[in-house]
Amino acid sequence: MASKTDDMRAELAELAEQIERHEVLYRAGTPEVSDAVFDDLFDRYQQLATALGVADGDRLDRKPGADHTEGFAQVEHRVPMLSLEKLSPNRRDSAGEPVPLSDQLEAWFTRRRKDLELNEDQGLPLIIEPKIDGISVSLLYVGGTLRRAVTRGDGTRGDDITEQARAANAVPLALRGVSKGEVEVRGELYWPRGAFAGYNDRLEASEGKRLANPRNGAAGLMKRKEPDGLADAGIAAFLYQVPWFEGLSLPDTQRGVLDWLAGAGAAVYLDEIEVTESPTRAIEYCEGFADRREQLDYEIDGMVIKLDELRYYRALSGTGHHPHWAVAYKFPPERKRSKLLAVNVQVGKTGKLTPVAELEPVQLAGTTVSRASLHNFVELERKDVRVGDTVFVEKAGEIIPQVLGVDLEKRPKGAKKVARPTICPSCDATPVEESVFIYCPNPACDEQLRERLRHFASRGAMDIDGLGAALIDQVVEALGVRSPDGLWDLTVDQLVTLERVGNKSAQNLLAALEGAKGRGLSKVLVSLAVRHLGTTMAEDLARYFGSMDKLLEFADRYVAGDEAAVAEVAPDKGQGAIEGMARRTADSIFAELSAPAVRKVIAALADHGVSMDARIASRQVVEGVADKTFVLTGTLPTLKRSDAAERIKLAGGKVTGSVSKKTDFVVAGDEAGSKLAKAEKLGVEVIDEAALLVMLGG
Repeated sequence: MASKTDDMRAELAELAEQIERHEVLYRAGTPEVSDAVFDDLFDRYQQLATALGVADGDRLDRKPGADHTEGFAQVEHRVPMLSLEKLSPNRRDSAGEPVPLSDQLEAWFTRRRKDLELNEDQGLPLIIEPKIDGISVSLLYVGGTLRRAVTRGDGTRGDDITEQARAANAVPLALRGVSKGEVEVRGELYWPRGAFAGYNDRLEASEGKRLANPRNGAAGLMKRKEPDGLADAGIAAFLYQVPWFEGLSLPDTQRGVLDWLAGAGAAVYLDEIEVTESPTRAIEYCEGFADRREQLDYEIDGMVIKLDELRYYRALSGTGHHPHWAVAYKFPPERKRSKLLAVNVQVGKTGKLTPVAELEPVQLAGTTVSRASLHNFVELERKDVRVGDTVFVEKAGEIIPQVLGVDLEKRPKGAKKVARPTICPSCDATPVEESVFIYCPNPACDEQLRERLRHFASRGAMDIDGLGAALIDQVVEALGVRSPDGLWDLTVDQLVTLERVGNKSAQNLLAALEGAKGRGLSKVLVSLAVRHLGTTMAEDLARYFGSMDKLLEFADRYVAGDEAAVAEVAPDKGQGAIEGMARRTADSIFAELSAPAVRKVIAALADHGVSMDARIASRQVVEGVADKTFVLTGTLPTLKRSDAAERIKLAGGKVTGSVSKKTDFVVAGDEAGSKLAKAEKLGVEVIDEAALLVMLGG
C-alpha cells in the first residue's frame, strides 16, 4: 500500500511537470490557466516540497505570469504588479495540524496592527472584494484620456495592449469629469459568461474550435496583433485600484476610490463588497460569497481582503512577491461526479508508467475535464477504482484533476478491476517495478523518447528556446530524431518542411541549440533525466568532480564495488563528500550514469561540442560560514533563497531543508513559517539576510 509520503512525492513530481509546462505556455502567449491558478499550483508545490524536506536549491524557480508575447512592446510598471499572499486551506502548523482560514486571517490582521503600531482601541477597517478570474491590466490616463494599457507580465514589465484594449471597448477611453493630471488605474479584463457562450456558439456554427474557458479565451483575444473583431466579442473589465496619481485629488479609502471610479464611468463591483473591522465577519462574508459565485456573469476564484485606509499602504510596503496591505481568500476546490470510461497508461521521461483516468466530460473549476490523474497503480488499487465506476473528481489546488474515490452505491454489476500493465503501451517492453511505481526499462521507447526530449529542452535543463512539445513530436516523427544529440544535426532546410515552422523560426532554433552547448556540466546532468538527480545534486556533482570524464570514471569505480569510492560519497556513518547523497541515491545515480545507453548519449553530445565541464563559481572558504549548516525560510529582502544558498555553499557552508539540533543558523525572511518556530523551540540561532551578508563578507 502506498504511504502518504509516496503520494506526496508523486503529486510533487506531477506539479513540477505542470508548472514547467504552464511557464512555457505563458511565454508563448497561450496560457491554459489563469495567474491565480498558476499561483495556487506553485503554492501547493512549495507546501509539498517543504513537507518533504526538498532543499531550496532543488526546487523550481518561479517566474510568475511571464506572459510576454513576441511582437508586443514591453513597458515597465511604475509600481510593481505583485501577486497576493494567500490564506491556504493546506497550511499546517509546526506540529503538522491544519490551520483554519479564520486563524490565518486573524494572524495576518494581528501582524498588520503590530506593523502599524496601532493601539487596541484603534479600528482597522477591512474591505472585501471578489477576486475576478481574468487578465490583470494597468491603465494610464493623462488628462482623463487613456494613454496606455499594459498587462501584468512578470510583475515588473508587461506587454503594451493599448490598441487591443481600445478596439475591444473593454475599458473607459476617458474618465468622466477628469481633465487634468495623471493616474494609473488597475483592473481585470474578463469575458462575461453570456458573451463567451455566444462567441463559442458562433465559432461552432462556422465549424471553428470552441474555446475552453472565458479567462484563457480573453487572454488569447487580447494578444491578437490585429485587433479586428474585438469590438464584437464582449470583453469587459472591472477596475479596482489606483496605485499612484499626480495632479488631482482622490479619496483616502479603498471604498472611496471605488466610488470615485464609478463616478468617472468605470465599471466597479460596488454591489459585491463589504467593509468591516472584524476578521471573523470577513471570513463569513467570503464563505457566503462562495455560494453565489455560479450566479454571477463573471468568474471569480476567491475574494480579496484589503485594508480600507490607503494611508497604511505606504507604511506597510511589502516583499518582492506580495504587498502587506491585502491577502487573498481562496474558495475550496469544487468536487464533481463523473463516469470512469477507461484507464490508460501514460509513459513518462524516466519510463514511469502512470495510470490516467478517461472520464465522461465534466465542468470543473472553470474547465472541461475528461482526464484525471490516478498517480500510480498502488494508489489505484487502494482506492479500488474500476472501469464503469462513478468517481469523485477534484482539482488539486484547482489545477490538476485527480480521482478522489468511488461512489460504491453506483458501482455497476461486474465492474472489473484495472490490471497492472504487463507490457509498455508504447514499445511492448516488459515493465519493472520499483517501490510503488512501474517503469518501462527500454530507453528507445518512442513515448519515453519524446518525454526525454521535452525534458532535455526544458528551462531547468538545457533551456532550448523554441523547442516545445509540438515541435519535438514533429522532429521525432518527420525528421527521425532518436536522441538528444540528433537535435544538433538538424538543418534549416529540414526544419522548414515542418508544420508552422518558417525560415526565421528555423534559424532561431538552430541559434538556440548552438547557445545551449555552453550550459555546462550541471545542466547536462539534469537534462539526462537520471532518477534522483535533480538540480542541486547535479550542481554538487559538477562542483565536486569538475568534468564529465572524472565523474564517469568515478561512477565506474563505484559500480564495480570500489570500497574507497563508496566510502567517499556514501559512507555507512556520517555525510559523504556530496551533501544529501545517501547510499540508495548513490547506487541509483552511478548505476544509471554507467549504463551503456546513457554513456552513448553523453559521448554523442560531447562529439557535437556540448560542454562537459563545470560552470560553477570558484569556492572561497569564509571563516564562520565554512562547515556550518544553514536553513533558509521565508522571503528574503533582496536575495532569492536559491542565490543565498549558492553563496553559502561557495563560502564552504551547507544548506539543508529542515531544522534540527545540528543546524547552526536559520536565515529568516518575511513570512517565515514552521521552520522559524522550530528553530526558536530548539534554540537554533536565527539571523536575517543582513546578518548573513555580513558573515559572507558583504
